[in-house]
Amino acid sequence: MRRRRMMMMMDAVPCRLVFLALLFGARIQHTEALQCYCHRCVCVCVSELKGPLRREQASVSLLVFSDVSLLLSRSVPTQKPAVLGPVAFAALIAGPVCVVCFLMVTVFYICHSRSVLHHRVPNEEDPSMDHPFITVGTTLKDLIYDMTTSGSGSGLPLLVQRTIARTIILQDSIGKGRFGEVWRGKWRGEEVAVKIFSSREERSWFREAEIYQTVMLRHENILGFIAADNKDNGTWTQLWLVSIQHDRYTVTVEGMIKLSLSTASGLAHLHMEIVGTQGKPAIAHRDLKSKNILVKKNGTCCIADLGLAVRHDSATDTIDIAPNHRVGTKRYMAPEVLDDSINMKHFESFKRADIYAMGLVFWEIASRCSIGGIHEDYQLPYYDLVQSDPSVEEMRRVVCEQKLRPNIPNRWQSCEALRVMAKIMRECWYANGAARLTALRIKKTLSQLSQQEGIKM
Repeated sequence: MRRRRMMMMMDAVPCRLVFLALLFGARIQHTEALQCYCHRCVCVCVSELKGPLRREQASVSLLVFSDVSLLLSRSVPTQKPAVLGPVAFAALIAGPVCVVCFLMVTVFYICHSRSVLHHRVPNEEDPSMDHPFITVGTTLKDLIYDMTTSGSGSGLPLLVQRTIARTIILQDSIGKGRFGEVWRGKWRGEEVAVKIFSSREERSWFREAEIYQTVMLRHENILGFIAADNKDNGTWTQLWLVSIQHDRYTVTVEGMIKLSLSTASGLAHLHMEIVGTQGKPAIAHRDLKSKNILVKKNGTCCIADLGLAVRHDSATDTIDIAPNHRVGTKRYMAPEVLDDSINMKHFESFKRADIYAMGLVFWEIASRCSIGGIHEDYQLPYYDLVQSDPSVEEMRRVVCEQKLRPNIPNRWQSCEALRVMAKIMRECWYANGAARLTALRIKKTLSQLSQQEGIKM
């Protein structure tokens, strides 16, 4: 009976008992308490006792434990976790995906808008882009005159170059190659040519700009370099080389002599060393071909594309080989280049390879010369012996092993000018580089021919 009454009291007032036990348990020294969560109370049970314990302490502790057991044995309502429906689950997944797609489309639109804005062609130049470093009314001829008479002969100051490059209006693309694209542009109403490199070809751009700015390099038969700059349009970096624009010129008998003589004059100037405080080192082109020779409106040529050129330091007898991976055009490679017998440490070897290539350019010019209304269709050298894009092995077999050269038609013998040209070509094509003519010797021979024909340069 007494036990039943005690159980009823425990069931009726568990919270008070537990509260007493909580107070009591806090006074028990050296004990560890476990906290138990239930639907009616928070209780503390003695889990481990350390030290002596009186009887009343043990009974109260047992009472609390019994009450907690009763509480825990009762059914406690549990809350089931919320289950997402198919619509909510789909929304949870689709939401972040839509946000990411929106951000990607926004970024693409901004980049595309910047690209279109950069490449759009305005109808007229913006006068607000003029710079005080270049006075109003200054022309390209004035700038070229200033850079040739300033004493340094190494080109315009870098700040002026950048000013010019950033005020040029691109018109249209006139050519595209493996390493860049050439655009026709306008600067203050004057036509210029802009060679644009990608940022991957920064070495080639830097090398060509460096060669063009060599002291005393400027010559009427070498492409007139104006400026170099790098432009960031927001999405990629473009590397610009700005030069004078020249139009194509129809080849005639008189034109053949002008083209050949001016080409030889330009190469002779490159190969020549000018000694002095404002001197010029000897330079070899290493990639001479018809595509790298531009024709001016007066019918003379100028040599372009100096990205592979090398300079010779006579004081130390060293060559600054271009630090890039480009090689010359296989079709125009000299025999010693094709069979790897060229002496890379001897500067004269590079000059002799240039002479071989110039002989092939002369053949292209002479082939288009009309005599009595008869002329050949334009063809590349060795067009009938190799494919359109020959390999080094193919060219070596034809040039070195079979020792073949471009065909010289018999009709050339009926014209004095073509006879002289044919003789020069053969002496440029010798397998032995040391036996070939020099650029200066070719220039003198063609100058005499020009005087005989009464041609004024």
